[in-house]
Amino acid sequence: MDYLAVVVALVVTASSIAIHLLARAKKAQPANLPPGSLGLPVIGQSLSLLRAMRGDGGSRWIQDRIDRYGPVSKLSLFGTPTVLLAGPAANKFMFFSSALSTRQPRSVQRILGENSILDLHGADHRRVRGALLEFLRPDMLKMYVGRIDGEVRRHLEENWAGRATVTVLPLMKRLTFDIISALLFGLERGGVRDALAGDFVRMIEGMWAIPANLPFTAFSRSLKASGRARRVLEGITREKKAKQLEHGKAASRNNDLITCLLSLRDDHGERLLTDEEIVDNAMVALIAGHDTSSILMTFMVRHLANDDATLAAMVQEHEEIARNKGDGEALTWEDLTKMKFTWRVAQETLRIVPPVFGNFRRALEDVEFDGYSIPKGWQVFWTANVTHMNASIFQEPTKFDPSRFENQTASAAPPCSFVAFGGGPRICPGIEFSRIETLVTMHHLVRQFRWKLCCKENTFVRDPMPSPPRGLPIEIERRTPP
Repeated sequence: MDYLAVVVALVVTASSIAIHLLARAKKAQPANLPPGSLGLPVIGQSLSLLRAMRGDGGSRWIQDRIDRYGPVSKLSLFGTPTVLLAGPAANKFMFFSSALSTRQPRSVQRILGENSILDLHGADHRRVRGALLEFLRPDMLKMYVGRIDGEVRRHLEENWAGRATVTVLPLMKRLTFDIISALLFGLERGGVRDALAGDFVRMIEGMWAIPANLPFTAFSRSLKASGRARRVLEGITREKKAKQLEHGKAASRNNDLITCLLSLRDDHGERLLTDEEIVDNAMVALIAGHDTSSILMTFMVRHLANDDATLAAMVQEHEEIARNKGDGEALTWEDLTKMKFTWRVAQETLRIVPPVFGNFRRALEDVEFDGYSIPKGWQVFWTANVTHMNASIFQEPTKFDPSRFENQTASAAPPCSFVAFGGGPRICPGIEFSRIETLVTMHHLVRQFRWKLCCKENTFVRDPMPSPPRGLPIEIERRTPP
């Protein structure tokens, strides 16, 4: 009986302590937190969301949550308390509020590094963003059109011409990787580039994962691949720094991104970025410039296979441009300005299948939105599809209609509704670079080839980027030149 009494006393004591701690935790939290649940410790709703993304792209999961709790709800993602916000007003709050800073999941931070533009704010963010924009200035981009044109021509000749079938997504990813390797890192084709390409694919696989560095997990494989990729970029940075010291002012900053970043100085003549900052942001540029463009072009190919009218209008636009050029003459910046219909097709593709599912911010202080409290340190999460597929914003949202973007100043869509590239001070700095890649590639693709889909399913999964079934295999044949 004495033993039983001790056990009962311990249980009562433990229960009392637990109730006391829960009461204190509840008292410490604001009374007007959003509706919802944080779920299990650490795991929260992470696995549920990841399963949904790999099932139907995740949009239904988000919409079900909005239907249940409304446009503001609390949950836990990747080990952190989170508030999901939905709608144009929420997007505007996310992009412009000074109380929020970008916040990537811990898995992304560990893979890309602590000094990436994705997680900087204030003066550090402005400094790094300004440095990246120095490389992405319009006058610099104009010089890269011809080099991108050469990479696209070579890629299509080596990987598309003479084949009966190709798989689009991996080929588009390799094309954009080769373009970025050449223009951003000055890395020529060969074994180093091939190894970096393989590590890059493995690096992506664990970016949205529970950050448990255990053997045989996607996150563990991504960390190892990230380490190898980082060592390659560190070696490239050292080589280019040595070359700059050797050649002095004669070394041109126009050659590639790393050379450009190494050459930048502040008002006191000191380097604007450290080597570590350059490597971390080169990793970000590798991902940002690779996945978005390759996925966009893959889904354009998928749509055009079943939309004869849109394809015919694109072919006509590109044939008119080609008629005014000499045989084999590279595209120019002026040629790209004439590809207005093609870019509208790209924008409509981005609206229906945005490459980036959503993104995170972190509350720098206690902040309120729509009557609900968001405590300091919590994540805030937004997704593009909530507004992109809203029938009250885009009429018949499932219908593919490039004319939506014909005259955007007259569009009825409220600000911060089309957010494929984000918005506000952190809008993607590589928009124009992505536009060049897309327009140049589609120019040569629609003029040289016809294609049919091998898979009829009009579906895709996210892992975390969208991917069509089997990578989109297609049957192709050469077009007869007009």
